[in-house]
Amino acid sequence: MEKIKHTHKEDVIAILTGTFLVSQGIFFLQAAQLLTGGTTGLALLISQMSGISFGILYFLCNLPFYALAWQRFGKRFAVTSLISGALVSIMTDHLNMMISVDHINDIYCAIAGGLLMGLGMLILFRHRSSLGGFNVLCLFIQEKFGISVGKVQMAIDFCILGASFFFITPWLLAISVLGAVILNIVLAMNHKPNRYIVTYGS
Repeated sequence: MEKIKHTHKEDVIAILTGTFLVSQGIFFLQAAQLLTGGTTGLALLISQMSGISFGILYFLCNLPFYALAWQRFGKRFAVTSLISGALVSIMTDHLNMMISVDHINDIYCAIAGGLLMGLGMLILFRHRSSLGGFNVLCLFIQEKFGISVGKVQMAIDFCILGASFFFITPWLLAISVLGAVILNIVLAMNHKPNRYIVTYGS
């Protein structure tokens, strides 16, 4: 059966929607000073320790992976991923102008953050985009070996969160792990390589 591709308009709307959801998820993690895996978690950790803007750190951390995306999946995927990563950086750094949190529940922030980020990333994946970072590696492994993005991402995230043990309290680490698990369950359940087939190359 012939595959029906998304239109350019649908891809643009999906990138705006996906990056908005991811930014909202990161906002909840920031509000409770939680972390997550991947380059997002790395940027959050450095931002908390240094006071440097999350958006700047996030974009810089992802730059090498955009080059990898270009090499492995082609120009289109690399450019849309670069745009998506830039939008997340900009949106996250300016969300405090639109919304503030007066009362914070750590567990709620972890759940909301994980769900929103997972849904946003899922939308981007299905429209041949990503956020760069380890997403690119996970997509490559899925295409090459048929292993779900969510499973690979979860393994990487646990490694990164484990390394964060020395920088945050055990409680915040445990809640951060909860958020990362929820994020990756969303991806693992909804982005199976044989259920929804997307070709990332041009």
